[in-house]
Amino acid sequence: MKVTLERNHLLKSLGHVHRVVERRNTYPILANVLLKAGDGAIDLRATDLDIEVTERVPAMVGTPGTTTVPAHTLYEIVRKLADGSEVKLETTGEQMLISSGRSRFNLACLSPDSFPDLKSGTFTHSFSIPAATLRELIERTQFAISNEETRYYLTGIYIHTIESAGATLLRAVATDGHRMARAETDAPDGAKGMPGIIVPKKTVGEVQKLLDGAEGDVGVEVSDTKIRFTLGSVVLLSKLIEGTFPDYERVTPKNNDKAMNVDRASFATAVDRVSTIASERGGKAVKLSMKDGNLELSVTNPDHGTASEELAVDFDTDGFEIGFNARYLLDILAQIRSENAVFLFNDAGSPTLVKEDGEARAQYVLMPMRV
Repeated sequence: MKVTLERNHLLKSLGHVHRVVERRNTYPILANVLLKAGDGAIDLRATDLDIEVTERVPAMVGTPGTTTVPAHTLYEIVRKLADGSEVKLETTGEQMLISSGRSRFNLACLSPDSFPDLKSGTFTHSFSIPAATLRELIERTQFAISNEETRYYLTGIYIHTIESAGATLLRAVATDGHRMARAETDAPDGAKGMPGIIVPKKTVGEVQKLLDGAEGDVGVEVSDTKIRFTLGSVVLLSKLIEGTFPDYERVTPKNNDKAMNVDRASFATAVDRVSTIASERGGKAVKLSMKDGNLELSVTNPDHGTASEELAVDFDTDGFEIGFNARYLLDILAQIRSENAVFLFNDAGSPTLVKEDGEARAQYVLMPMRV
């Protein structure tokens, strides 16, 4: 193989593919990126057996060929080369020579014959969705993904379609049992009737990085076991989490009749301030007390002392108190796009519903704490 290409193009593509490669691997080949040169381009592919990312980069191909080299090492080499320089890749036997200007590197290659191929199978549904819309669905829900591997079916975002008021919606839901995030958009053509799927957290993170600053549409293909995203020359194929996502509608409050309307920015700042002394041991608990149009936030830490702050709020019930985990509360407030946040309470022991002021396609459920 003998290839010449622009350093910035190669670096960008390596940045997309090398991230899926785990630093520690039982199988040495999984630490490598597959390079296949031919037809005026070089294809890069990396996988961890659950996710596979491929990308095609334009190149001057002197001699076609295929090999694999350590992904993270190649990325670091190219990253440190001069901006805008040309990079030459040439294989001889079991070595790859990487040259640019006066720099020379030799990397050990492994045979591409044993490089795994994550077979895509047959996709039952395919659709296109604006990158900005997909990015918003992910951003508004990913923070609530569970990290508990024992409840593996919660370690991803549940994406499915629903019928609502005569329209088909594409909805994303994530929960860790303490808070739940739900966001939705009009379902694109081709998405109706798709199976409900759970996209793994690592895949969500990789897609989020690919969407950063992206424009145009993203192609999405879905089956019962896999999902494939196509954005320009980048293709990300991932296995899905096998399992049943819980019935989130059962824990979504329906009759919370105590409404509090509060300035989102002021409330978030106040929560952040008083939680400074909150104890991790105590669950970072902050107490909310509403009375006479006034909200008092307070924190008590037996080891460090107390903190309190007051805010003016619009609240239709007096003498109500409830406690929340401050970090969970701040995570939700960070997703509210409107100037005011609307909290709908039932009682101090029941889930609270959080929405934006006005019509919005995202809502959040937060479990209270004893304080």
